[in-house]
Amino acid sequence: MSSFQTSVFGFFISQLCIGPLRAQLGTTANIKPIVVGRCYNYITLVNPGLRIDCEEIWTRFEESVVLQSPFNTTLDYHQMFHAIPQTWPCNRCLFWSKTRSLMHSYTAVERHFWTLEDTLVGFMFNDLVWCGQEKHSGFDFSSCPPWAASRRHPVYSLWRQASQNFAEMACGNITVLLNGSISNAFNRKSMFGSVELDGLDPCRVDYVNIRVVTNLQGPFRESCSKGSIADLIQILRSRGFRWTCTHNDEALVTLQCVQNPEQSSCRRCASGSTRPHVGLNHPQIRVAVKTEGGPI
Repeated sequence: MSSFQTSVFGFFISQLCIGPLRAQLGTTANIKPIVVGRCYNYITLVNPGLRIDCEEIWTRFEESVVLQSPFNTTLDYHQMFHAIPQTWPCNRCLFWSKTRSLMHSYTAVERHFWTLEDTLVGFMFNDLVWCGQEKHSGFDFSSCPPWAASRRHPVYSLWRQASQNFAEMACGNITVLLNGSISNAFNRKSMFGSVELDGLDPCRVDYVNIRVVTNLQGPFRESCSKGSIADLIQILRSRGFRWTCTHNDEALVTLQCVQNPEQSSCRRCASGSTRPHVGLNHPQIRVAVKTEGGPI
């Protein structure tokens, strides 16, 4: 059994022990010990070289949220981010849209990837909910509006700033994981389409490697040459990015088959192969060559 297959099998077994998350109506209970505890966990076990004051981070976060309306308010977390001078490695950044479950599975077995959740801010606030009270000090633990429905929500404001920082620091070769089984796999209104894509710097990023994955049994709506992904490629070209695009990467298909072995299409996984489309002469992919920054 290869190291990749061993990692996939171990991840699959571990998922059997994970139950559904309990829905939160208001601010997540015990949010302070959770956030501060995650911070200490991160700087002690995950990234022990990081010198951060976890209590200061919490104080600046709390000051940004309390006494603020949870409705139609774009909060300013700059003081908190200023207390977290973190950088991340080149050639490892993974961006995603509408592929969260597969992304977590993929990064669990391909550990060289680095997602927003691997940064300190992402690690501390992942899956938490919070909002303040305009007329009272402290957090509202009884009711917060759904943050996904509003771009002027305290949770959205933090993730927007974190996403922008993550994109601006990306360098070398980066990967984008998109869902080819839905319409608008690349959505300009998503966090990737509206924030992260615009934050990428063509002077820092060598290649944008797009990986389109579809559900094993379909539907097969978008690919590297069809649908909104073609729009993404056009944007990358217009901004001078070099890019590659692969549909149903073999490692991703294998991972899906481990999780869904009963699917008939998985019987072909071992013999299947993928052929990438490329936007420029990639040093490891010799399929097509185009002039840098030029048209097809």
